[in-house]
Amino acid sequence: MRIGLGYDIHPLVPGRKFILGGVVLPFDKGPKGHSDGDCLYHALTDAVLGALGLGDIGRHFPDGDPKWKDADSAVFLKEVRRLLEDKKLKIENIDANLLLEAPKLVPHIPAMTKNLSELLGTAEDRINLKAKRGEGLDAVGRGEAVAAQVIVLLM
Repeated sequence: MRIGLGYDIHPLVPGRKFILGGVVLPFDKGPKGHSDGDCLYHALTDAVLGALGLGDIGRHFPDGDPKWKDADSAVFLKEVRRLLEDKKLKIENIDANLLLEAPKLVPHIPAMTKNLSELLGTAEDRINLKAKRGEGLDAVGRGEAVAAQVIVLLM
């Protein structure tokens, strides 16, 4: 059994698509990032890499590498799935907090869960996504950023 913890945050800026959990959200801003800025996929990648003892997303997919410019963050999860399979481990469960003021996430959580299930080969009932607000506090609470916290259990 191995446990990993991941965290990611991105500022929200005009002119970018808002992609979270592989879903394009209707909004007038999106996460600034070298890749597509999907902080759920980034935090989950970090959680799995941490559980495997393999560092973090920056070591495997450096933001200084033009190869990852505007990349679909699903590629990061495909790589961690390959690493899991190489080590004969599987994801037992995922629990994540998605932190943002707007847009509302509840209608999109089923699609995000399905995307994660398909990318990682993990049953949907082992993936738990929760939408949380910042209640006016910090960058998330002021609507300036989106963040994700993820914990993963590997068996």
